[in-house]
Amino acid sequence: MTAVQRLQSELGSIVSVDPAELAATRTDKSGWEAPGMPLALVRATSVSEVQATLRIATEFRIPVVTRGAGTGLAGGACGADRSIVLSVERMNRILEIRPEDELAVVEPGVINQHLNDALAEHGLWFAPDPASKDISTVGGNIATNAGGLLCAKYGVTREAVLALTVVLADGRLLKTGRRTVKGVTGYDLTALLTGSEGTLGVIVEATVRARAVTAGESVTIGAVFPDSGLAAAASALVTASRLRPAVMELIDPVALSMIAAYLGPDRTAGLPIDRGAFLLVQTGGPGALAEAEQAAAVLRAAGGEVRLATNGTGTATAGLVTADRLLAVRRAAHPALAAHGEVLIEDVCVPRSRMAEMFERIREISARTGVPIPTVAHAGDGNLHPNFVIPADPGRPAGDPVVPEAIWAAAGDLFRAALELGGTLTGEHGVGVLKRRWLAEELGDTSFDLQWQIKTVFDPLGILNPGTMFTPVS
Repeated sequence: MTAVQRLQSELGSIVSVDPAELAATRTDKSGWEAPGMPLALVRATSVSEVQATLRIATEFRIPVVTRGAGTGLAGGACGADRSIVLSVERMNRILEIRPEDELAVVEPGVINQHLNDALAEHGLWFAPDPASKDISTVGGNIATNAGGLLCAKYGVTREAVLALTVVLADGRLLKTGRRTVKGVTGYDLTALLTGSEGTLGVIVEATVRARAVTAGESVTIGAVFPDSGLAAAASALVTASRLRPAVMELIDPVALSMIAAYLGPDRTAGLPIDRGAFLLVQTGGPGALAEAEQAAAVLRAAGGEVRLATNGTGTATAGLVTADRLLAVRRAAHPALAAHGEVLIEDVCVPRSRMAEMFERIREISARTGVPIPTVAHAGDGNLHPNFVIPADPGRPAGDPVVPEAIWAAAGDLFRAALELGGTLTGEHGVGVLKRRWLAEELGDTSFDLQWQIKTVFDPLGILNPGTMFTPVS
C-alpha cells in the first residue's frame, strides 16, 4: 500500500489527489511557484487527523508542507514536489474566550479578523495586524511571527502568544506555554515555535493574549517631505521624542506617484501627495489629540507639510482632511503597484536611526541596476518593504521564473545593505524559500549550525517543510 492509499484509507474524503487542487497549493501571495507536483492534499479538521497524517508521512518518509490560507510572501507554505500538503484551514473554531484572563484559545485556521470580531463583543482585541488580516489565519500569523502597522506600539505576534499545542513530525502531541501572565519554567518553546515556519511542528491550537479596547478617539496625521531620507529622519525624531504612535508608515516618492495615479484626482484632491515622500502617523486613546499635536510639531520642525484629522467631531487643526482619506493612501499601496505587474514584496528591517541610510541605499541600488524599487515602510519599527514590480509577460515560457535573476541580484544587494546597517533580512514575512540563500550571511556559522541542530531534534527525518529556511538535505 502506498502512502497516498494509506492516507485515503485512514482519512477518507479529506484527502484529495485532484490535479487542479494540488496545483493550487504550489504558490502563495509572493507569486513563487514550487516546482513539481504534490502527492496529496489533506484538509484536516481535527488534531487526530493531523497526527495521522504525520505518522503516515514519517512511516513513508514523505515531506509534509503545512498550509493555511496561502497568504504568505516568502514561499514557505507552497506544495513541494512529491509532498503531502497538510491544510489546517478548516480547523477554524474559536474554542474559548476568557475576558477575565484577557485570552482566547483558537484553532490555527481562524481568520485574524474573525477573532477580532469575536473579541470585540467582550471589549477586547488581538493586536497582531498584518495587512492580510482579513484573509490570513492566526496559525499563519504565529508560524511567521507576523507583524503589521501596529507593531511599533503593540509588538509582533510572539508577544501575543501564551501557549501552543503542536503535532510533532512523528505524530506526538506537544503542549507549550501557559495561561498565566508570568511563567519562566523551562525553556521557552512557545517563543521558539513562533516564527518557525512549520519546520519544527504543526500548530493545532493556540492560546493568545487579548488586549482591552482603549477608549477615546484616534487622530491621523499625513505629512509630506521632499524625499524619503528626510521623512525617515523625521519619523526617528518622533520616536526619539518618546512618542509612541500606534501607526507610523512611510511611502517613498516612487511608490507615492504610483498610488496617486491609481487613486486618481477625485480621491486625492486636497491631499499633498503629488510630490515627495508621505508619512502617515496615527495616535489613539484618551491622550490621542495631545500626542498627535506633539508629533505634528516634530514633523513640521523637520520640514514636513502636515495635515491632521480626527475620527471624532473635534477639530485638530486648520486645513483638516478626513482620517479615512489619509489612511486610504497607505492602503492603496499594494493594488497601485499590482496594477503595473507582478509584485515581489520584500521585507527588511534596520534600526530606526538608520532608516534614512537604508532609503538612500535603496535609491542607489535602483539607480545602478535600472530596477525601480518603490518602497513603503513601517517607520515606527524600521521595517521596510522594498517592492519589485515585474511587468506582465504573456510570452513567458512555461516553467520560466516569474522573478528574473536580475531582480534577485538587486534584491541580494538590498538584503546585504540592510545587514551592513545592523538590520535583518526579514522583519515579518519570514525566510521561507525565497530568502534561504542569504540566511547564513545574517546568522553566522555558529548560529546557523545550532539552529540546524534544533531543527533535527524536532524533525530528525527532515520531513517538515523541507526547503523552508534551510536548503533541503538529500
